[in-house]
Amino acid sequence: MIKSMTGFGRCELADENRRGTVELKSVNHRYLDLNIKMPKKLNVFENAIRNLLKSYVQRGKVDLFITYEDFTEKAVALRYNRELAAEYVEYARRMADAFGIQDDLTTSRLMRCPEVFSMEEQTLDEQKLWEMLSPAVEEACERFVEARCTEGENLKRDLIEKLDGMSGYVEQIEERMPQILEEYRAKLGAKVEELLEDHRLDESRLAVEITMFADKICTDEELVRLKSHISSMKDALLDGGSIGRKLDFIAQEMNREANTILSKSNDLTVSGIGIDLKTDIEKVREQIQNIE
Repeated sequence: MIKSMTGFGRCELADENRRGTVELKSVNHRYLDLNIKMPKKLNVFENAIRNLLKSYVQRGKVDLFITYEDFTEKAVALRYNRELAAEYVEYARRMADAFGIQDDLTTSRLMRCPEVFSMEEQTLDEQKLWEMLSPAVEEACERFVEARCTEGENLKRDLIEKLDGMSGYVEQIEERMPQILEEYRAKLGAKVEELLEDHRLDESRLAVEITMFADKICTDEELVRLKSHISSMKDALLDGGSIGRKLDFIAQEMNREANTILSKSNDLTVSGIGIDLKTDIEKVREQIQNIE
C-alpha cells in the first residue's frame, strides 16, 4: 500500500462528564516531525501519544491537536486558606489601633481578600483518563492513515501512467536512432560526391565517418538504464510500503540519463522527445515528494 504524506484524521470523545476532540493533519517532510498541542493537564501523556503516532506514521510533518473539557463537579474544589485569613484579620486590627480608626472588617469583605479562597483542580485519575483518550487517538490515527492511503493510491495510478508515457518516449528515441544514421549517411554521401564531382567515392572512408558519428550520438547505454529505472520504479510502486526515498533516488538517476541523452542529441526530433521526457521526469519527482 502506498501512503501519501498528506492526510487528515479526526475523532471525538465524549460521555456525560467529559468532551474532547483529537485531530491529525500532515504535509510532506523529509523525516518524521511530530508536533503535539493539547491542554497542559494532558502533558503527562505526551510520550505515550508520540509512541502511538510512530506506530502509524514513518515520514511527514504531523500536527496533532487535542481539546479536552471536564464537566464533573469534582473537577475543581474550593480551598480556604485559614492562615492567610488570620493574617488579614490581625493586620486589620493593628491598623485600626495604630490610626485610631474603626475596624470594620467583615466576613464578606474578608472572603474577597486575595488568596483567602481559591479554586483548585482535583488530581486527575490518569489511568481512567488514558483509557478514554488512547482509543480516540488511535481512531483518529486510523482515519488519518486511511486518508493517506487513499491519496497514495491516487498518486500511484498517476505515477504509473506517467511512467508508461516515459516508456513510450524511450521507444520513440530507440526507433529514431537508426533513421538518424541513415539520414546522416545520405547527407554526408551527397556532400562528398558534390565535392569530388567525377571522382569515385571512397566507401571505406565514408564508413569510418559514419561509425565515428554513430559512436558520438549513441545513447544505447542511457536508454537501457532509463528503461531499467522505469521498471524499478513501477515495481516499487506495486510492492508498496514506505518507498518515498527510494523513488526519489530512482527519479534522480532517470533525470541524469535524460540529460545525457539530450546532450548527445543533434537531432531535432530526439531533442523534442528528450524535452518531453525530462518534463515528465520532473512531474514524477514532484509527485514523489508526497509519498511516505
